[in-house]
Amino acid sequence: MKEFILNSILWTLALYGLIEIIKVFIYTFTYKSIDSEGVYLIIAVKNAEQKIEGIIRETLFHNFREKKENIQNVIITDLGSTDETAIVLEKMKNDYNNIQIMDWEECKKKVEKI
Repeated sequence: MKEFILNSILWTLALYGLIEIIKVFIYTFTYKSIDSEGVYLIIAVKNAEQKIEGIIRETLFHNFREKKENIQNVIITDLGSTDETAIVLEKMKNDYNNIQIMDWEECKKKVEKI
């Protein structure tokens, strides 16, 4: 009886391990198109005309200077600013090639894909 219980436990654990391995393979092949290298930074802003340029430049410069992580994409979503935030963001987008500007709905869709 002890051997039967021990074998039952071992077979249960083996099947659980097999199921977990299959889940990892499915996840890997399903999300293969996502680039996992680097850091993706998402910044939501609203009426931040005076602050956003300094925050973005400091973040990117600090990252470059310290050589920590390679920020692949900086996604900035404007939450309906009424000041000149959109103009500042467009200027930043022209200065840095890794900045993307999106509206909130587009950003949510992109995050859901990841």
